[in-house]
Amino acid sequence: MHASLHALTAELKRLKASGVKSLPVSDASLAQLRTALTRRAGIRPAASTPPAVAAEPAVGPEPVVTAEASVPYKAPERTFTVKPAATPVPAIPAPVPFTLPAGDKPTRWAALRTRVLADEFCCAQVRPGKQVVFGVGSLDAKIMFVGDAPGAEEEVQGEPFVGPAGQLLNKMIGAMGLKRADVYIGNVMNWRPQMPVDVSGVQYGSRPPSPPELAYCLPYLQAQIAVVNPALLVALGSVAASGLLGPGTFKTLGEVRGLWKEFAGKPLMVTYHPSYILRNQSNQSKRLIWEDLLKVMERAELPIAEKQRGFFL
Repeated sequence: MHASLHALTAELKRLKASGVKSLPVSDASLAQLRTALTRRAGIRPAASTPPAVAAEPAVGPEPVVTAEASVPYKAPERTFTVKPAATPVPAIPAPVPFTLPAGDKPTRWAALRTRVLADEFCCAQVRPGKQVVFGVGSLDAKIMFVGDAPGAEEEVQGEPFVGPAGQLLNKMIGAMGLKRADVYIGNVMNWRPQMPVDVSGVQYGSRPPSPPELAYCLPYLQAQIAVVNPALLVALGSVAASGLLGPGTFKTLGEVRGLWKEFAGKPLMVTYHPSYILRNQSNQSKRLIWEDLLKVMERAELPIAEKQRGFFL
């Protein structure tokens, strides 16, 4: 029961951080919570006929009220309300136009990276000790993977996809017969979206970037695409897909997942974010992403063995 209550508390904190203000709770759930609380307090449920309580003596010590005679705890009949965790959202300015310098790929990429890491607005969104995140990988890559925004591990190392989702992405790339160094990996957004921190200054949880935040950083991703000039792009997750295709383009990722779209003149494959697999450890879930990656391999003219075609079946 302790583990269940701990899990419930953690989930309520997660929902609170994501902006959820209230949750409906059924009568049956409330009854279970009452039972758990009374047991933890050492109080027995009320009997149909309460036991008699002896009259208080005229002289003597204060009477001791036993647990059997205590009134059971009764939770109020209401819905659980989660106080919104409001973080002042800064006004997002319009992207500042810029021009890449002439030169070869390494020269242009280095100049772009320097510009992004020195962007005053980007830097202002990063907490002390954290970093603005820029893309990494081969400047001659055929395939560019695009995520949404950095997470906790990424803002520490200054590199996209280095946390648990990044480790899984590395395995996916390996299953394609490639190495991480053979592809290019970037994000639509260059900083981790801020949320409230605890007393120690640590931010727990993440939130999706807002459309204005994505719009501010999008030109920097477009410039990376122009420098690397990949054969195709892979959008990882609904936020990245929305950032590339435009807000309101689709209601659910399933509408566009596995379909070829276009961004910046490049073929764009939309698939699930690796974190989807971290939450859904089934062969069916893995196969959905793998079928999309098989299409990517075919479009990039990568060799595909029969064993690869049969992964997760």
